[in-house]
Amino acid sequence: MTVLLAGCSGAADDPGRAERRDASTSASPGPGGGSTGAGPSPEQSLVPDPARLPKSRAEARDFIDRVIAGPDSFGPGVVKRSPYESDPATWPVLGEDCVWQQQKPAYSVLATLTRSFELPAEQGKGPVRLGAVVTVHRTREDAAWEMAESIEESMRCPTQQLREGELIGSMVAAALLGGEATQTTSEDSLSEMGQYQSSELGGPHHYAWQQAQTLQFTVAVTGKGAKGRTEREIDDLVVQAQAAMLVRLQSAVEKQS
Repeated sequence: MTVLLAGCSGAADDPGRAERRDASTSASPGPGGGSTGAGPSPEQSLVPDPARLPKSRAEARDFIDRVIAGPDSFGPGVVKRSPYESDPATWPVLGEDCVWQQQKPAYSVLATLTRSFELPAEQGKGPVRLGAVVTVHRTREDAAWEMAESIEESMRCPTQQLREGELIGSMVAAALLGGEATQTTSEDSLSEMGQYQSSELGGPHHYAWQQAQTLQFTVAVTGKGAKGRTEREIDDLVVQAQAAMLVRLQSAVEKQS
């Protein structure tokens, strides 16, 4: 069953929502692990090869390099922004004041990386700011808690400051577990749409975010609109890059026949 929520979240490119925060700050499963309610078990949706699952920070970083989106994952015309990649020693956390800040990554995170992109401005249209992130947790339960925290943060902060001069709000969110409706690419999926305002680009403009969890991994994409850009244009960029990363993730871990 699809769950609709009112709220909002941070962005994937700097400090933003998609790179994620400390899953260990929420309640955690008991010593025996157990279900977190994050959709079907991996065996039902994807049969991984245990030998191909990252177990160290070095393996996690290598995995991210093979899965995370590049400019071509979004489609024609998208280029790298500067800085292109986030500092691997930082982790975005949404404060009690609903302002994003950078902190040391949580223990539950083996590795995480955000990349920033742009569809450059053209006649009558402003630049579209895009971000993509892959996070490798130590366990599937840690990744599932990240998804649960995303919902909690959406409800807690109806308006959020991404950085100085950037705000998002008026969000509508939806959660869809694997196997529900047409959601067959991950164990758990979240999406949000709303309004983005920037001291540089004005607004409000369309804002779109998607995050998916499979096994111990989460992948997410954010799109921030601009003058002259349609909602469909932003949504298509986000969906295309998210789909590309999920295909790469499955290829990287699935058991070979």
